[in-house]
Amino acid sequence: MFLSKKKENDNIHDQNSNQSNTDQLKLDMSLDNNITHIRNIFHNDETLIFRKFQNRNIKSLLCCIVYIDGMVNTELINENIIRPILCGDLSKSNKRINLLDELKNKIVISSNVVDETDINKIISSVISGDTLLLLDGYDKALIISSKGWLSRSISEPESAKVIRGPREGFTESIIVNLTLLRRRIKNPELKFKFRDIGVRTNTKVCISYIEGLAQESIIRELEKRLDDIQIDGILDSGYIQELIRDAPFSPFETVGANERPDVTAGKLLEGRIALFVDGSPFVLTVPYVVGENFQSNEDYYNNYILASMNRFLRGFTAVITIAVPSIFLAVVTYHQEMLPTPMLLSIIASRQDVPIPTAVSLFLMLFIFDIIREATTRMPTNISQAVSIIGTIVLGQAAIEARLVSAPVLIITALTGITTLMNINFLSAAIIFRNIILIGASLMGIYGFFICFVIMYLHLMSIRSFGVPYMMSVTKAKNHEGQDAWIRAPWWSMTLRPKIIGTRNLIRETTSKRNGK
Repeated sequence: MFLSKKKENDNIHDQNSNQSNTDQLKLDMSLDNNITHIRNIFHNDETLIFRKFQNRNIKSLLCCIVYIDGMVNTELINENIIRPILCGDLSKSNKRINLLDELKNKIVISSNVVDETDINKIISSVISGDTLLLLDGYDKALIISSKGWLSRSISEPESAKVIRGPREGFTESIIVNLTLLRRRIKNPELKFKFRDIGVRTNTKVCISYIEGLAQESIIRELEKRLDDIQIDGILDSGYIQELIRDAPFSPFETVGANERPDVTAGKLLEGRIALFVDGSPFVLTVPYVVGENFQSNEDYYNNYILASMNRFLRGFTAVITIAVPSIFLAVVTYHQEMLPTPMLLSIIASRQDVPIPTAVSLFLMLFIFDIIREATTRMPTNISQAVSIIGTIVLGQAAIEARLVSAPVLIITALTGITTLMNINFLSAAIIFRNIILIGASLMGIYGFFICFVIMYLHLMSIRSFGVPYMMSVTKAKNHEGQDAWIRAPWWSMTLRPKIIGTRNLIRETTSKRNGK
């Protein structure tokens, strides 16, 4: 125990020592010393490439480029950095001229070249895919943009496929994602603020919003929460989503996440703020209200009547997912007098020779369905479909024939499972509160159902997302507040942005002259 503790303290001391050495390290006038310093910082890293060379006319022009293999465009380095310096004609230059400035301004061919003395910024740039140019006799270095790693091509997101609408989706490259957003909002008021998060990973994140639409108070609150994050590393936007959310113990998400540029652009136009994370195709948006769980980007591309019907259907199925199993259990177990006599006799007949109580069988079947759902999610696509169909049919039929469950329980389970999958964004909250309300109904019948349901409703009313009520636009239809909640109003009538979120500029645009409204 003592030795392990001592070893742990030694490791911490070594890490702190290395960190302090890096902080105190400065570039030297000697090229060889600078190369040695950088080698020591990247000790045991064989991906770091050093290439020393000199100008053919000026022997004193001795250079070394440093880059990480796989992070750069080697063709760009060869043609725009090494070749111009090797073959550049500087023989007639004045001896007093600053060779570093000459290389920066006249020789190196790149859209972004900066000189730097801060060793921490130099190391960060090399790790990010830039090329470092060191020159003998100078205590400055040139950082040359040369990023060129491979990335996934732009394609339609698997989690949000549509029949009508754009097919592009975000990728893991933050620059590509910002470009996809910029292509849709060609306005100088679209702003981007960068920062690095993660002590070890230094993951780049970007806050994006439209100036004049987003509230300054929400922007400042988001920046404050990001600055308060102290974590070893950020590997996906899900890390930040959990760290900056309101109501951290609630199953309801208060920070939105999507991987479609058109959805993100639409939310920014309503006054929301987007957060991009390098390495993640999912972009976070705040504030996030409960009505967004039942919205689809395809609602805005189809006829508003069909879109309103589909949206209402999603909200209705969410209620079915949470309420139907509990109501069935409460009525069958405690309140049989509420059922018509023929239906009651049918249920009693189906329960003959079934030894397991209705509550236990209902919990068991819902649990089995969740196992199948999770298993098919992790399996390859070509296998998961067959497994899900065969698993549900075979298990359901076998359970009825073995008299483990009754047919009505299987019907309720199937209905609940199908409606659960209709609202993926609402999945975790639906499953958790479905089980809580089911427990209440199994203990106190319909009274337990209503008590748990009211508790859930009060919980929803108490949640805020960056100061915005979570139930905004859902409980009221006054003025324009309900025009894009349970239904999708026609475009010519949606002339106002959501209140609270877009209070800086509520006017969306002028009405259509063609519709005359």
